[in-house]
Amino acid sequence: MPPPPANYGGEPSVWKKSTLMGALMGGGVGLTIGFIFGSWSIIRGGAGPRGALSTLSQYMLSSAATFSFFLSIGSVIRNDSSLASPLQIAQLQYIPALSVHSRNEGAKLMKARWQAERKRLASSE
Repeated sequence: MPPPPANYGGEPSVWKKSTLMGALMGGGVGLTIGFIFGSWSIIRGGAGPRGALSTLSQYMLSSAATFSFFLSIGSVIRNDSSLASPLQIAQLQYIPALSVHSRNEGAKLMKARWQAERKRLASSE
């Protein structure tokens, strides 16, 4: 069986995955959700003593920070290390294929193994 293809592009590191894939995506989602809920809060209850822009920015920034924190942790947890996949491929290449036998063939194999074990034990004594 041929070896698995080499990964020439390389996989991003854990840090890149957590910052780029997790934190930036979480920040974008958080800003959007913060804008929606902040706007709804301002429309529903008024801007408050600090003004509309300050209230909206507080909603957006707190939501973005929360989402980016949790999505970056999630991307690190879900990280596929660069050693796992080639190792798993190599292990799968060397595992012999399971062969399916009938009951009669299985019984014959078991009897042959028992006899071989008996002979080995008798010769070692």
